[in-house]
Amino acid sequence: MGVTRRTFLKAAAAFPSIVPASVLGRHAPNGQIAIGAIGTGRISRVHDMPGVWKRPDARVIAVCDVDSKRMEDARRLVNGHYAGKTGKPYDGVATYADYRELLANPDIDAVLVSTPDHWHALITVAAVRAGKDVYLQKPASLTIAEGRFVAREVARSRRIVQVGSQQRSSPQFRYAAELVRNGRIGKLPTVKIGLPGDPPGQDEPEMPIPPTLDYDRWLGSTPYVYYTEARVHPQEGYGRPGWLRCEQFGAGMITGWGSHHLDSAHWAMDEEHSGPLEIWGTAEFPKSGLWDVHGPFRTEAIYATGVHMIVSGDFPNGIRFEGSEGWIFVSRGNEAVTASDPQSALKDSQALAASNPAIITSVIGPNEIHLEESTDHHGNWLDAVRSRRQPIAPFDVAHRSCSACLLHHIAMKAGRRLRWDPAAERFIGDDEANAMLSRPQREGYRLV
Repeated sequence: MGVTRRTFLKAAAAFPSIVPASVLGRHAPNGQIAIGAIGTGRISRVHDMPGVWKRPDARVIAVCDVDSKRMEDARRLVNGHYAGKTGKPYDGVATYADYRELLANPDIDAVLVSTPDHWHALITVAAVRAGKDVYLQKPASLTIAEGRFVAREVARSRRIVQVGSQQRSSPQFRYAAELVRNGRIGKLPTVKIGLPGDPPGQDEPEMPIPPTLDYDRWLGSTPYVYYTEARVHPQEGYGRPGWLRCEQFGAGMITGWGSHHLDSAHWAMDEEHSGPLEIWGTAEFPKSGLWDVHGPFRTEAIYATGVHMIVSGDFPNGIRFEGSEGWIFVSRGNEAVTASDPQSALKDSQALAASNPAIITSVIGPNEIHLEESTDHHGNWLDAVRSRRQPIAPFDVAHRSCSACLLHHIAMKAGRRLRWDPAAERFIGDDEANAMLSRPQREGYRLV
């Protein structure tokens, strides 16, 4: 189902001051940014759609999902939000089973991409080629090769793409990065990153594919495997989906939360456009069961500046910058994006700490390094859509942090020390490791 200009204007009548941006001219100062939501699971419902609909200059006008039950739930959710806002009945949200049809709608200015990881690259490329701006959930891509492909397409399109590395819009992470960059802990030799992990699962029997789910399309570019609910998402409710723990669709917590923490670490290290030179480590992987992402692990990397990064589930969930003159620890504290997020390993809600309290009470002077400030990640994206300036988490930067996470994952698999060329984005003298930079893609779902 699509939405016509007439249908949209009729729905907009409940909001007298609101006119579609496409009617007034793209991103007109007094017009709204019309948004389509692609993927309407838990992160879309509680984080991405609310993150944009709270702004008076944006409106969700369409939802898309390969599960028609979830798609209809999303339609009711969004219509209900706008009905509650005005106190009047509202039915202005269109539904799509195919994201390509949504992207073909000229009334849609921008899209939220809140799908499983293995769909991020294909939909983002299609969106920017269709002239849409994009808010993309992290991680940036399933593989390093995919990420570079998308980065080239985004640059060519000149569209605004913000990746959901929302720690950049949390004050403690920005301030910690500024403190490190301005030398408050002296020279930085070591960064320790703690990530929560995932437990292994059990074998799960094949189940009938629900009549509401286009399972072949849900699998997308990945190989066909039998359907079982624990591999996909709950058919009742919006708890944490099983695909997060299947390597076919992602790499586990090393990219799940690693994309956040390594991005924040790169921000402080001034390594946003590069990556490590060497990487190694070990990990335990389940020997049986459906869920096969990594378990306990420890991986390490060396950067050109000499910084030694260590990532492990043995550390508290957060980032510890260890300098020659002290340390800073930063985390989300008790903050969680969704109720089913893995819990932090912290014992309290403290989100910023240091070896000396004077470090975190110091003032960044006017002539020192000041990083971009944002307190609303979705709002930062919407502002960038209007101004056409880059958002705080542009795709190329997010690609580098995602790539670093994937390098840690490849090191877990390789079990040996690897040398990496950040400029060429290739391993040096290691064909076996380079083969892990991409994955085969199924016919009909290839990135071309």
